[in-house]
Amino acid sequence: MNRLAIDTSTAACSVALLRADGALFEHRPRAERIFEQPAHATELLPALVEVLERAEIGWHEVGAIAVGIGPGAFTGLRIGVTTARAIATARGLPLAAVSSLAALAAGAAEPARPVVPVIDARRGEFYHRLPDGHDGSADDAVSSPDSLARRVADLSAAGGRVLAVGEGAVKLVTELEAAGAEVPPAGDPRHVTSAANVAALATDAIALDPQQVVPNYIRPPDAKVSARESWLVTS
Repeated sequence: MNRLAIDTSTAACSVALLRADGALFEHRPRAERIFEQPAHATELLPALVEVLERAEIGWHEVGAIAVGIGPGAFTGLRIGVTTARAIATARGLPLAAVSSLAALAAGAAEPARPVVPVIDARRGEFYHRLPDGHDGSADDAVSSPDSLARRVADLSAAGGRVLAVGEGAVKLVTELEAAGAEVPPAGDPRHVTSAANVAALATDAIALDPQQVVPNYIRPPDAKVSARESWLVTS
């Protein structure tokens, strides 16, 4: 089965096509893109066409869709999830919802080393995800820099030096390094959420009706939505 994957949780737009024969085709933005102005409305569809053409796959040959549902920026998630829902609905395909933070962590995974993905949530807060088994879960969360630094310090003390990735980790490099974490340089590709990892994680995700898939903002978004788009903020 050919699986198409999308992630627009940050300013960088990532698309991947995992072909049935195992070959992977990905539009992966340069690492610096996550610190620039987002342009998902103009970048996403050309990226989708690009990976399909490189994979020599037509729309009728796509068998499943996967999308990163956040947490992340409201506008980016709206565009990514809406696009994924529209394609899945039009083609009658199952849609898998994947945590963007989990996909970010998967792209930086190292044997026996805790990885903490971090995305800037604005308002002085940061989205993050702790490894399985720490604090009782691996759920996506949002907290202040001080609170996140304390959690990273506890994790470093318990399980070795933490690797922190994502544009949020770069912005909090001073606090996280003081807590015992390693933060790669800003240009490191491990800071980019890869749609290839969304596709990989989707193999273990439950396929849903497209209408069941909504963004995971964790907290209410800053933007207001119309009645027509009320599904975007439905929990």
